[in-house]
Amino acid sequence: MLLKSCCIYSIGVCSLLTLILGISLVLSNVFPHFIQSLVKKEVVLKNGTEAFEAWENPPAPIYMQFYFFNVTNPLEVLDGDRPAVVEIGPYTYREYRPMEQVDFQDNGTKVTAVNTKTYIFQRNMSRGPESDLIRTVNIPAVTVMERFKDHSIMANLISSYMKSTGEGLFTTHTVGELLWGYEDSLLKALKLVQPDLDDVFGLFYKNNASNDGEYVFFTGQQNYKDFARVDTWNGESSLSWWTSDECNMINGTNGASFHPVITKNETLYMFSSDLCRSLYALYEEDVTVKGIPGYRFSPPSMVFANVTVNPANAGFCVPAENCLGSGVLNVSPCKQGAPIIMSSPHFYQADEKFVQDVFGMKPIKEQHQTVIDINPCDSFSFFFSQTGNVRTVVFPVVYLNESVVIDDASVLKLHAIVVKQNVVVNIPFMLIGVGIILGGIFMFLMCRQKIPEV
Repeated sequence: MLLKSCCIYSIGVCSLLTLILGISLVLSNVFPHFIQSLVKKEVVLKNGTEAFEAWENPPAPIYMQFYFFNVTNPLEVLDGDRPAVVEIGPYTYREYRPMEQVDFQDNGTKVTAVNTKTYIFQRNMSRGPESDLIRTVNIPAVTVMERFKDHSIMANLISSYMKSTGEGLFTTHTVGELLWGYEDSLLKALKLVQPDLDDVFGLFYKNNASNDGEYVFFTGQQNYKDFARVDTWNGESSLSWWTSDECNMINGTNGASFHPVITKNETLYMFSSDLCRSLYALYEEDVTVKGIPGYRFSPPSMVFANVTVNPANAGFCVPAENCLGSGVLNVSPCKQGAPIIMSSPHFYQADEKFVQDVFGMKPIKEQHQTVIDINPCDSFSFFFSQTGNVRTVVFPVVYLNESVVIDDASVLKLHAIVVKQNVVVNIPFMLIGVGIILGGIFMFLMCRQKIPEV
């Protein structure tokens, strides 16, 4: 009888201790912190680690899609009417972007590399072949007119040449020519007086099978939050195109990867050489991608807001105090003076005037917002001012959709990691459950012991 009572009370003590232990572990977050500490140590750019292999040669397929705006009323535009455009696309390319010339420095705390990008056309994922014709703004002509607008003699010579050759404000070329380059007759003529001038034009001319310069990244060895953060680009720790130190800062990663253990209240910084600036993204909502839970981050409207809304953007007004409005960025200083404006597709999050200036603009958040989904574009526009009846507008030419979705092999790995993580994180709750069960058994045995035998 005594032994039986000892066993019953032992169960009660075990129940109480297990409950106390489980509750203590829940309140102290021991296991989540333990997992996070392991991840912080493992996710480092170092030879032999999975993090380095994924950074050096991303396993998931990356696709670049181009959508063009075909001009439907070129003659009316010349008479002063509002431009009308029709979106044509996508024209899809598989993008390969391995890190090359990798060299570790400073005892493994930094690594230098160039990010070579190669584009291969995917006909089965495209609206049509690269030979499809697109009517758009004559970008070389607009660029030349902008460059020589204050030189009357040269401007008159250019105007005379364009009239004699029948070259106008609009031109028609194939998708392949607009993207990767074609010989332009006006540029070829100007090359006679400026031999160093390149007579080939393309939106991404010389950008295929090439890189944007040398990066120096932090490896995350000293601080996990520095994982893949850019230290310098082309030997510089800051930019020189803008008119304020804040706008010239190089912040964050190159956008391809971020540090581990990301929380919802973090600000993710990234540097884009295509945009010629750094930007940031904020948490928007929880998402699930192929069964993997994640956080969705996106750049808020403040990133491209005008100076009245976001005074910190004053440095992006070039020349100084020449601000275009919210949602657009004049990147001519970093594009050899070409009159190029960047915005989100269809002027999403831009001032309404840009949307109204061009018939056919239909900004839709779900289609035109830039998002980054993490487990815990771009748009090219051209600005011109020409004498005559043509309006001064920000003219949409093409927008980009660069996308990558986790591959199936990585999904399987992440699923296994998530399962293990859930098991470890839920150990305290399992202990509480065991404690409750033991408590139930203890109460049952105590009640049974007190029932008198007949």
